[in-house]
Amino acid sequence: MEYRETHMSQSDLFSWNMERDPALRSTIVSVLLLDAEPDWDRLVRTIDRGTRLVPRLRDRLVCVPFGLAPPKWAPDPDFDLLWHVRRAALPQPATLSAVVDFARTEAMTAFDPVRPLWRSTVLTGLDGGGCAVVLTVHHSLTDGIGGIRIATEMLDVDRAGTDRPDTPEPPSGGSTGLLDIAAWNWAVGTDLLRGGITATLPTAWRAVTHPARAVRDGSRLVTSLARLVRPITSTMSPVMTGRSTRREQAMLEVPVAQLHRAAQTVGATMNDAFLTAVIIGMRAYHARHGEQIHQLRLTMPISLRVPDDPLGGNRITLARFALPVDIAGTADLMRAVDATIAGWRREPAIPFSSAVAAGLNRLPVGLLTEMLKHVDFVASNVPGSPVPLYLAGARIDRMYAFGPTIGTAVNVTLTSHVETCCIAVNADTAAIPDIVPLTVCLAEGFQCVLDLVDDMDPRVDVNVSHPRSRPE
Repeated sequence: MEYRETHMSQSDLFSWNMERDPALRSTIVSVLLLDAEPDWDRLVRTIDRGTRLVPRLRDRLVCVPFGLAPPKWAPDPDFDLLWHVRRAALPQPATLSAVVDFARTEAMTAFDPVRPLWRSTVLTGLDGGGCAVVLTVHHSLTDGIGGIRIATEMLDVDRAGTDRPDTPEPPSGGSTGLLDIAAWNWAVGTDLLRGGITATLPTAWRAVTHPARAVRDGSRLVTSLARLVRPITSTMSPVMTGRSTRREQAMLEVPVAQLHRAAQTVGATMNDAFLTAVIIGMRAYHARHGEQIHQLRLTMPISLRVPDDPLGGNRITLARFALPVDIAGTADLMRAVDATIAGWRREPAIPFSSAVAAGLNRLPVGLLTEMLKHVDFVASNVPGSPVPLYLAGARIDRMYAFGPTIGTAVNVTLTSHVETCCIAVNADTAAIPDIVPLTVCLAEGFQCVLDLVDDMDPRVDVNVSHPRSRPE
C-alpha cells in the first residue's frame, strides 16, 4: 500500500479534528433488517473475511509524533474480532422501535480510540421472527458507496451462500518513526509535484495560445475555491438552530421505481427527486412552527471514488450551499434543485478538495466547528443493491444508513435496496425536538414528488416508522 494510503487523508483528518467538539462526530450507524436470525458461526466467518479484504477494519489510528504527518493506520496488535461482533436479545416489546432505540444509542456513543473504529451487533427476537444487525462505523473507514462495495464483496446472492476463496493474512504494520514520516511526506510531495507539473504544462500552453481563456479559467478556479471555503456565520433556518450531542432517529420507505419515474417526468435524477422531497418536507415542518423560509443550506457529499480505489477509505468531498425552498410547484422546484446540484458538481474547485482540507487543517479548530454548525441539514443518496442479498443465511429486507449530522440539524440518507428506498433520519434533538412531526412532513414531501406520476394507481403509500415517545 502506498504511503499516502497508510495515513489518514487530509479530508478525513479535517473531520477527525472537528470531533474535538463531540457534536461533530462522524459516526455512521447502519441498520439491516433480516427475515431470520443469521447463523452465528457463518456470520463470524463472513465478517472475519471482510476484515481481511479490508485490512483497515483491523487497523487502529496511531498519532504521529509532533503532528509531522496525519495519524497512521496501523494493525491493532490486540485485535479481537469478537469484541467488535456482538449479539443481544431485544427487550420487550421487541418492535422496530426497540431497534431504532439501540441505533440511537450507538450514534451517540464514542469509539474506543485504541481499537479499530467499528462494531457490529446482532439484535435477536424481533417481532415476527425477524432480526436486526446494527453496524456502527467511523466515516473515515469508508463512505457510503465504499460501504456498498464492501457489502457486495461480503454478502451472498442466495440463502445457501457462495464458496469464496481464502483471504490472506492482513499485512503487518510499519513504524511511526522518522523514516515513516519522511516516507509519507516524500510520497505526498511527489504527488503534489507530479500533479503540479501535469496541471502547469497545459496551463502554460493555454496561456500562450489562448491567453484570454487562461485568465478566465484561472479566475473561475479562484472564485470556486472561495465559494468552497467561504465562512458561514448564520443559520438560514430560524427554527433548527440548537446543537447538541443528543440524537433521535426515524425511518421512511418509498418505492424505488415510483421515485425514479417521478424524476423522469421532470427530466431529473432520482437524487434530485430525493432532495426535492426533503426540501418540501422541511418547508412543511417550518410552516408547522409558523415560519416561512426561502432557502436552506445543505451539506451534500460528492463522490470522488474511481474504480481503482481500494474497498475501504473515504472518497468524498462535502459541498455546502443553499437550495431554494419557496418554489411552489413540485416540478419547478425539482428543476431548480437539478440546476443547483449540477452546477456544484461542475465546480472547478471540487478536484482540489484534499488540498483545501489540508489548508483548513492548519486553522484553529474552534473557528471551523462554529462554521459547520450553521449548515441546516445533510442529505445523501447511496445507490444500493438492485437484487436481494443474504447475510449468513438470512435475507436482508431493508438497509438503512443513519449518517452523521456533522454539526447540522439533521441528516437524511437514502439507501436504495432492491425495490425500496430506505430513508434514515438522524436528528439533533436540540434543533429538532419533535422528530415525529418532522418525519410526517418528510413523508408528505415524498408523496408530493410521487404525485408527479399521473398514471400511478393505486396511490402509493409512504411507510413511516419512528421511535416510541420518550420522557423529556
